[in-house]
Amino acid sequence: MNGVALAMLDDPLPARLARIAATVLAWLLLTPVPSQAAAPASYAREREAFVHEMAARHGFERAELRALMQGARYRQAIVDAMDRPYEGKSWGAYRALFVTPERIAGGRRFRVEHAALLRQAERTYGVPAEVIVAILGIETNYGATLGQYPVLDALTTLGFAYPRRAAFFRKELEAFLLLAREEAVDPSSARGSYAGALGLPQFIPSSYRAYAVDFDGDGRRDLWHSEADVIASVGAYLAAHGWRRGEPIASPATLHGPLEDGLEVGGKRPLVPSLSVAKLKAAGVEPERALAPNARAALIELDAEEPEYWVVLENFYAITRYNHSNLYALAVYELSRAIAALDR
Repeated sequence: MNGVALAMLDDPLPARLARIAATVLAWLLLTPVPSQAAAPASYAREREAFVHEMAARHGFERAELRALMQGARYRQAIVDAMDRPYEGKSWGAYRALFVTPERIAGGRRFRVEHAALLRQAERTYGVPAEVIVAILGIETNYGATLGQYPVLDALTTLGFAYPRRAAFFRKELEAFLLLAREEAVDPSSARGSYAGALGLPQFIPSSYRAYAVDFDGDGRRDLWHSEADVIASVGAYLAAHGWRRGEPIASPATLHGPLEDGLEVGGKRPLVPSLSVAKLKAAGVEPERALAPNARAALIELDAEEPEYWVVLENFYAITRYNHSNLYALAVYELSRAIAALDR
């Protein structure tokens, strides 16, 4: 035992506690604390210009909006998250994140609990219940994870300090403030994803304004608390982006020999279905499912333990309008089939 420790043992208890407290305080003061990265120099300038634009274009009161915007924080973690999206993973790794026994079980429970609403939405928009449920499962685990970031922080960070996509996120910030005014949402307390996506279906603000529906008839489109609005809004979004009622989504495929020269094969990025199934079959692509010969389709190849080939159709492409990734659409498809297995 060293001399300091021996001396402390000889002290009366109050003096000993005071020495311990002083030692701990000194250690805390001397230990470096990771700091939040500072916003770029242009951040404040861009924020002020945005306030003036919103006042001129949409009639926002400058002082109130300036005070709101000054309460937003630049967050380096949001920029970092944008640079490492889930969709950068392999198909095998991506699938393992989202098509899990827990998410399948959660989807089946959600489908049973909201069966009447899902049937009503399916009749209205033509989108199968299990597809709507699967999207909610992948987006927020059926509402369990709605996002940890203040939406204002996310959209100001990306709109004013992420040059690669600043124009896009600046428009989303504009849409969010308009949405907050239209739907009585408190913009200072709303939370969402690192990209500013909102509610159970994780709509970006412009999509919320364009495609969300008031399915429960209460005069508001509430994607946080109204299961009716949430379920119907997913169906409405897919219907508006080309969903074809009663048609298939995708089929695994095998190749018979080398592919025909010039046949385009998609990877992670979506490919517009532009070839007939008959043409793909003539080129040596054999879907496992029976598909209409004249259906418009595309061939994609994904990296798993072994390369996987899929013939994807127009409903698959509609899902990629929700998230522009073949990995996402295929995870929705596989999760939806596992949820629908409840019926089989």
